[in-house]
Amino acid sequence: MTLFRKPVSIKGTLLILLLPAGIGLMVIAWLVHGLLLERMSKGFIESRLKDEVTFLEHHIRRAEGKIDMLQTDDYFEEVLHHAYIIQSPLQTVISPQSWRPLLSPLLKSNEQESIQVHNVELANVLFDILAYRNTFVINDTPITVIVAEDMRALRNIQAELHAWTGIISTLLILLLVGVIWAGITLSMRPVVSLQASLKKLQSGEISRINAQAPEEFQPLVQQLNQLLDSLDQRLDRSRDALANLSHSVKTPIAAVRQILEDTSRPLDHHLRHEMGSRLGDIDKQLEAAIRRGRFAGPHVGKSAYPVKQARDLLWMLGRLYPEKSFELSTSLTDEFRWPIEQHDLNEILGNLLDNAGKWSAACVELALEQHNRLAKIIVTDDGSGVAESERMHLSQRGRQLDKQTPGHGLGLAIVSEIVARYGGQVSFSAGAKGGLKVLIEISI
Repeated sequence: MTLFRKPVSIKGTLLILLLPAGIGLMVIAWLVHGLLLERMSKGFIESRLKDEVTFLEHHIRRAEGKIDMLQTDDYFEEVLHHAYIIQSPLQTVISPQSWRPLLSPLLKSNEQESIQVHNVELANVLFDILAYRNTFVINDTPITVIVAEDMRALRNIQAELHAWTGIISTLLILLLVGVIWAGITLSMRPVVSLQASLKKLQSGEISRINAQAPEEFQPLVQQLNQLLDSLDQRLDRSRDALANLSHSVKTPIAAVRQILEDTSRPLDHHLRHEMGSRLGDIDKQLEAAIRRGRFAGPHVGKSAYPVKQARDLLWMLGRLYPEKSFELSTSLTDEFRWPIEQHDLNEILGNLLDNAGKWSAACVELALEQHNRLAKIIVTDDGSGVAESERMHLSQRGRQLDKQTPGHGLGLAIVSEIVARYGGQVSFSAGAKGGLKVLIEISI
């Protein structure tokens, strides 16, 4: 079962994509901030503890390992600002004394350098101890020095800082939401203007879209305006064609009607011939109008397969002119397309090949080419050709250079009109075998 869903708007799509992404990135940044803050704080404290252990070791070595000769207690407490413990085989010094239950277990540890102990309870207070331990020998006497700090107070400060960072991040997220909303709204204003222009176009208030669309929508606006121009041109051509047809057939119909209504004159051979001539004129004019209506011009989205259509026409004309040869020369494949309406391409190829078939002596050649964005149709024959002074008249409607050859003089004129509507050009020249060469170039 197919589910029909209303298309999501561009604004909604952007909000759905940008807002979660912005919030997610802000949350990740906040978490990374917490991890980096913890790591940097621990690294800084460890560095200080190590320096103070080195400081104590320096004083112990100056005292040659005699701990009782050190100036301890208040001096080291003021200098170090940390709890410490110094142990030798004969003496143990701990400062402050209240930390003895916390520091004494560290002497039993086999770990060197950084030592970390969590949730140690003293007087109903929990401590997180970070200590640095070093053991060295002076005059064959092993001495152990440990400097420690309670990380819980520092972590409370870190937690407060991290919480403030979270609050600021939340405010930044709200600001980001506002900025994204404002940015999307401003970006969509040209689209709203374009939508309003389309409504005015539909209601007939304007005839063309003049909205200041963004760069991405400019091709769409241009295509719509070109389509409107094409529709207006077709409407004008249809009106002109109807007016011309009405004016053209009015006189022959009036003449025939006059002959039929004149009861005083018998329908002799001369009158019958005159009526036939008038009806023949009407038939030609109707045929020309019908053919003009078939090639109304290029249709957006239409395309044709030039090679396939050319082969079908060559096969048909080969049956129509069995004594002549029709040849196709092209490097295009059967699946190659041109953005030309199929009927228009049939009219172009059919008229050119039929004209060449009438005038050729034995052979007609058709070449289909495309170079970059230029489509070329070349038709040549080996007939008697056309004088250079007469070539300019070949595309004139109703102009026949040889009255003995059947036709109405409309074929090449129709071809020229179709090609002109696609923005192309038709040129006539002498062929390599003496006949006529017709070259059509259309930008695609």
